Amino acid sequence: FFFFFTGSAMNIASRIRRSIFREKTKSSDGNSLVNGSSVNEEGKDEILGVTDELIDHVRSFTIDTFKDFSLEDEKEEEEASVNPLGDEDNGLSSSANVKKDLSDWQEKHAVLVLSKSKELSQLRFKLCPRLLKEHQFWRIYFQLVRKLVAKYEVLAIQQAKIRRMAMENSKTSETKGVYEVEMSETKQRLSTGPATP
Repeated sequence: FFFFFTGSAMNIASRIRRSIFREKTKSSDGNSLVNGSSVNEEGKDEILGVTDELIDHVRSFTIDTFKDFSLEDEKEEEEASVNPLGDEDNGLSSSANVKKDLSDWQEKHAVLVLSKSKELSQLRFKLCPRLLKEHQFWRIYFQLVRKLVAKYEVLAIQQAKIRRMAMENSKTSETKGVYEVEMSETKQRLSTGPATP
C-alpha cells in the first residue's frame, strides 16, 4: 500500500513535469503567438477553469494555507469521489486512479495553473516533498479552489460523457450497417438461387 501510494504521488509529479515540458515545447515550436501567448490559449484557459479570478485567489495562498489545511479525513476523501457529479466512471479518470490521483482534467488544469501562477509554482516547490507529498498538495489545492473550478470540471465531465456516448452510438450504427449489408447480400443470393459452377 505505501509503495503504491508513494509511487502514485511520484507519478503525479512526473506527469505534471512532462506536461509542462510539452506545453513549453508546443509554444516554442512556432505556434502563432500574440502577446506571448498562443491564439487558442485563452479558450483553453477558460475550458480548464484558469480564469483571472482563480489566479487572483491562488495568489493569496501561503505556505501556512497548505500546512494548516486539515488532512485528517484523508482516507474518507480518498474513498469519496472528487467528481462533482458523483459518477463512478466520468471518462476523465481511470481505474488506475483509485487512490485519487488527478483526473485528466485536473492534471491539465494543474499544468496550466502552474504555468500561469509563479506564486503557486514556488509554493509547490517549497512544500513538496519536504512538508507535503505531491498528492496532498494537489488535494488541498483542489479543495481550496473547488468553488471556482467545479463548474468547469462538471462541464468537462459532461462533454466526455457525450463524446463517449457518441462513439458508442457510432460503433453501434457501424455494426448495424455491416449487419444490414450482410443480410442484404444474403437475401440477394437466396432470391437468385444457388450459384451454378
